[in-house]
Amino acid sequence: MGLAYTSEHVYWPEFPPAMRALTTRTLPALVAVVIGLGCGGCTTRSGDVRPLLTNPTDFAGWDCERLDVETLRVQRRAAEVAYAVDERAGTNIVALGVGLTVFWPALLTMRQPGVESEELARLKGRFDVLQAVAVGRQCPSVGPDLPARQALQLPVALGERLVYEERGDPRRASREFALRLDALRREVLEFSVEGMPGGEGTRWVQDFAGNVKGAPPGTLHWPHLLRLDLGLGQVVAGDLTLPEEPGVRARVRGQVVAVGPQTIATRRFDAAVIELFGDAQRGERSTRVDGVLVVDRASGVLLRLELASAQSDFTLQRRLVRIDAPAR
Repeated sequence: MGLAYTSEHVYWPEFPPAMRALTTRTLPALVAVVIGLGCGGCTTRSGDVRPLLTNPTDFAGWDCERLDVETLRVQRRAAEVAYAVDERAGTNIVALGVGLTVFWPALLTMRQPGVESEELARLKGRFDVLQAVAVGRQCPSVGPDLPARQALQLPVALGERLVYEERGDPRRASREFALRLDALRREVLEFSVEGMPGGEGTRWVQDFAGNVKGAPPGTLHWPHLLRLDLGLGQVVAGDLTLPEEPGVRARVRGQVVAVGPQTIATRRFDAAVIELFGDAQRGERSTRVDGVLVVDRASGVLLRLELASAQSDFTLQRRLVRIDAPAR
């Protein structure tokens, strides 16, 4: 059964201006400068944000895999909190394109006192204790792949083909393309693209929130739009972009208007329905863009995307129609 939702009485708060992009190449230098200069007492320095240690007995009886899964969850949440703070403040200290394990010095730097500082301190304390417990248990070093226990909880499996129906122009016939799941990494899912004009043999990379980090040329990306653990009423904001065309960008806001189970091709997903609206920019022209984005909350897998705009770059219908078993 499909999800039903309404946009009546939805509250849309104000959002800050769009962030300037920050490349991973410039991040280390910027962080070093920020740490060195400080901010005249207007923010909390990393040395002032002390980790709030978790009681090690909380992890009594946990095996190495469970410790690793929790460590990964803590790192993801910390990066997400720090990114949200930086987006509001416009400091751009955190860029989620680099590995989560290198974030802690930057995460605790230039944080304004308040709820986020307290949460980051708790997360850092929990991370430290998890690491200490893992060392005490002589747990093996973790690799780049997602822990097996976490992979088994996902609604998709390695080798499966996610087949999508897509159309850009509503007046034209739809076409199909497929994403074959090749790798489950700790931070992203990696797919190979099949049947997409100009994209055959390329890669599709997304994180577990559903943000598209890499896709074939001409395909829309939304690298920092979604958050983990989307809940009903939650508000998100970010950009839809064509990386090969820097002047093409849509700044959108959204709100989760429905959550719940959705079955596609006998596969059960935990769906979040996000209603989107914003402005599409191409050069000096700006037009309205509206749409709906539906993702699975466990894996970030895209279930449906509908965008409408006077600009053809942001007119799109894409939906998951079936899942094919791995080839033998």
